[in-house]
Amino acid sequence: MARLKVVVTGASGYIASQLLPAFRERYDLVLLDTRERTRDGELVPDIAIADLRNPDREAYRSHFTGADAVVHLAFNRQTGRSMNDGDYSAERANLDLAFNVYQTGLEEGVRRVVVASSNHAADWYEHLLRERKLEMLDVTAPPLSDNYYGWAKACYEHLGFLFAAGRLGRALEIVQVRIGAPRPITAENAAANPTAYKRNLGAYISPRDLRQLFVKSLETPDIEDDYGIPFQIFYGVSNNARAFWSIANARKVIGYAPQDDSEVVFADDIRRVLVDAKSGGRL
Repeated sequence: MARLKVVVTGASGYIASQLLPAFRERYDLVLLDTRERTRDGELVPDIAIADLRNPDREAYRSHFTGADAVVHLAFNRQTGRSMNDGDYSAERANLDLAFNVYQTGLEEGVRRVVVASSNHAADWYEHLLRERKLEMLDVTAPPLSDNYYGWAKACYEHLGFLFAAGRLGRALEIVQVRIGAPRPITAENAAANPTAYKRNLGAYISPRDLRQLFVKSLETPDIEDDYGIPFQIFYGVSNNARAFWSIANARKVIGYAPQDDSEVVFADDIRRVLVDAKSGGRL
């Protein structure tokens, strides 16, 4: 297979730091961000500075010219606010950012865009999962959120479907990855909040599973849904024993085969805080 030319937005961010080692081996990359260093101050080699929030797409169009695919990770972060404290105007900027990526990709002949969506696109359901009124959530449930961050992610997805449906001149292939918890699940506060700890164990995705999911989302030739639309939403989680989001469609459509399970990766912590803390009784 010929090497793909892939544009990566948000290339100095946290998710990019997990993906780029694999991407550099497989693809010819165009790396874009508004800063050239990571949050830890490390310089990202070969990065180009581009603010994709700019409505003048001519300012960055050349970066998309000739690309086969885009991995859209860029995010307009609100300084000093958690995602649940977000506001409409800031998240609207993220929608404009996504539109600029989709539209520029469409105009420049990009075949596929793989987007870092979030589990928060459907986070309203989590209280139902905790209360066991739902056992598992899959991507067929309407995306419902009760915060602006999740609302914006759901809007990225619907906007992506619009571009995939082909009414804008051609079908732009779109994959939305609802990333779970792409970080080590620490047990520091588990005793005080076991519900949140167990939730994070179910949401965990390891770096190698994250890389596999994005690579297969980029490289699988056919991602059409049952109606012929090249559009998919996948939950980005590992093969977790405590999973509450379904990855059945990712297994079927792109052959996603996660290798890790938070129950194994964090077994020592789980035993200590969820079993031994209760004299052998699981919380």
